[in-house]
Amino acid sequence: MEYMNDKGEKVADNYFEGTLQLRNPTKEVKKFVRKLVEKTPRVFVAKEEKVVNGFDIYLSSNKFLVNLGKKLQNKFGGEVKVSRKLHTRKRLTSKEVYRVTVLFRMPKFKVGDVVKTRGKLIEVKRMEKKVFGVDVDTGKKISVDYRYISE
Repeated sequence: MEYMNDKGEKVADNYFEGTLQLRNPTKEVKKFVRKLVEKTPRVFVAKEEKVVNGFDIYLSSNKFLVNLGKKLQNKFGGEVKVSRKLHTRKRLTSKEVYRVTVLFRMPKFKVGDVVKTRGKLIEVKRMEKKVFGVDVDTGKKISVDYRYISE
């Protein structure tokens, strides 16, 4: 079976431009991703692999993949990292072609939980690029990077 990529070119069904790495995903996250892929024309899943703590989903569009990472973070909070690697160079145009990897890591805590960070206990109020909360002892608002939080 052949598909069309987002530029309107015919491609094979195993063609992919990038990888979405979902780590610690909930059923809701997986459902959200599948729904967006199905809804978007010329974007398809080339391959899906189960890994130790999540899934790797190979998608046909880099642009869609980067936007999907942003949408996941806006809706579910969590950590998003985007990286790109030179894959090849087009022969006719000498244009560089990159493969994009978007890592989306769901935290093991949710809004309302009390977590420990740098010796302080904070109640999580909001999760975006950082975790926003309130110090349990002082009542002061605080924002913390995901990597500094232990549960």
